[in-house]
Amino acid sequence: MKVFSAFAFFFLYALLTAFGVGAQTYPSQPIKLVMPFTPGTASENALRLVLDKLSENLKQPILLDNRPGAGSTLGTEQAARAQPDGHTLLASYNSAIAPGALLYNKLGYDPVKDFKHIALIGVFPQFMVVRSDHPAKTVQDFLAMVKAKPGAINYSSAGVGTSGFLAAEMLKQAMKLDMTHVPYKGPAPAMADLLGGRLDMVFTSSAASLVAAGKLRILAVTSEKRLALYPDVPALSEISPKVQAVSWVGISAPAQTPTAITQRLEKEILAILQNPDMRQRLSDPVFGMTLTPLGSERFVEFIQTELNTWAPVIKAAQIVMN
Repeated sequence: MKVFSAFAFFFLYALLTAFGVGAQTYPSQPIKLVMPFTPGTASENALRLVLDKLSENLKQPILLDNRPGAGSTLGTEQAARAQPDGHTLLASYNSAIAPGALLYNKLGYDPVKDFKHIALIGVFPQFMVVRSDHPAKTVQDFLAMVKAKPGAINYSSAGVGTSGFLAAEMLKQAMKLDMTHVPYKGPAPAMADLLGGRLDMVFTSSAASLVAAGKLRILAVTSEKRLALYPDVPALSEISPKVQAVSWVGISAPAQTPTAITQRLEKEILAILQNPDMRQRLSDPVFGMTLTPLGSERFVEFIQTELNTWAPVIKAAQIVMN
C-alpha cells in the first residue's frame, strides 16, 4: 500500500509538473485558429489585426483555418474536438454558439460545456436598410407602410437562422408585424435585389460602403443604443425596448485546454484590445464592429444572456434546422 501511495504521489506530481511546464513554454508551435466561414468577411479582417499582434506577443505564427459549412457549426464542432493544448483555437460566433446553437435539431457540441470561451472581441449590429430612393424616409414611415399593407411588404436576410433573419423575427414579434421574408444564400444577392427594386428592406451587418456611396439609407440599427458613427440613426430599441440584436465574435478553445494557457491568452487579447492604436484601427467603418472586450467570465455570462434572450423568439417563430 505504501509503495502504491508513493507511486501515485510521484505520478500526480509528474503530471502536475508537466502541465506547469507546458503552460510556461506555450506556445511551442504555430497556433491554428479555426474560422467557421469562407475567407474575406469583415469580421475575419478585423480578427486578423488582433491575431497579428497576438502572434507577435506569443512569438508564434497564428494561421487561419477556414472551415465553412452548416451555418458555421461545422468548423465550430471540429474545433470543439481538437487537441486541447492551446494550439487550436476557435473564432467563435453567435451563429454557432448563441443563439445559433438553439436553431439546430441536432448539434454535435454543447455551446457552453464544450468550450473555454476566452474573450469577446466585438459586436456587429444589424442595419435596417432600404434604397436611397425608397418612399420610407424614417423607420416610423416603414413600419406604417407594413401595418397599412399586411403581408405586402417584403424583406430579406442572408438566410433563415442568420442574425438578420432573427433580428427581423424579433421586430415582427415585438410589434406584431406581418412582413414577407425572402431568404437568400448570402448578403450579396440580397443586396443586389434590394438595389434592383425587387426587395423593400434588408437586415444586414455590411452596409457602410453602400451607405457612403449614397445607394442605401439606414432606417435603424439593432444595437442597444445609437452608434457613434451614425448618431442620427435611431436604435430599434427606442421604438420597442425588446428589439436588440447583434452578431458577435470572440476567441474560444476546447473545454479541456489547461486554464493556465487560456488565462494567458485572455490576458494577452484584452491587453491588445485596450491598446489605443488597435482600438482606433478596429473602429474603422469598413469592419462595422463595435469593440466590446470582455474577459472569460463576462464572456460566458454574455453567451448565457444571448441564449436566454433568443430562446423564446426562436420557439415562437418555430425555427428548426437539421
